[in-house]
Amino acid sequence: RDAQLAEQQGETVMDATVNKTAEAGTTQTYDHGISFGEAFRVWLRVAVLSFGGPAGQIAVMHRILVEEKNWISESRFLHALNYCMLLPGPEAQQLATYIGWLLHRTAGGIMAGGLFILPGIIAIMGLSYVYAAYGNVGFVEAVFFGLKAAVLAIVVHAVVRVGKRALRNRVMIALAAVAFVAIFFFNVAFPIIIIAAGVIGYLGARSGRPEFAAIEHGGGK
Repeated sequence: RDAQLAEQQGETVMDATVNKTAEAGTTQTYDHGISFGEAFRVWLRVAVLSFGGPAGQIAVMHRILVEEKNWISESRFLHALNYCMLLPGPEAQQLATYIGWLLHRTAGGIMAGGLFILPGIIAIMGLSYVYAAYGNVGFVEAVFFGLKAAVLAIVVHAVVRVGKRALRNRVMIALAAVAFVAIFFFNVAFPIIIIAAGVIGYLGARSGRPEFAAIEHGGGK
């Protein structure tokens, strides 16, 4: 049967169609115009540029996949990010794996998730070799010390960039501020903050507050 991936998810920005033949030895072809080779190059680029931890990695994915390539819509990206934040494990890699799966199913998910961690593995292996062979290396420590400020700037920029799109109104900004105060100043456990935010969102949506209205995926950017 023919199933349009975009329609299945309420998505119009990423015009993706997955065609499945009903003959023996069923195969899948993807007609969204994104070849597996092109996806490989883009995911490799995302991986190489992903500095600054999850915040920086997510911002890089958003800039390349949403703004530059237009492979996925703004609302769909943020919706997927919300789910990944609730799952145990690294949310940035989960998000990359999901979008890779969305584009090229299982092979795409494995490719995106694998490439996402590859530069980090190579870097750690290289640094481990240097440490094992030479012990404390002064110039390496100096390099990392200098990178601290740059990485902090990347993280702050990423948080602001994603926050502008995710926090759509004053109520959401206030909730984010309260969550920050709770976890930073009062050491409130992360699961408690997530559950409390979910309950507030549920009650707000049930009461009909427009600040908590869901955004449709099919609205474009």
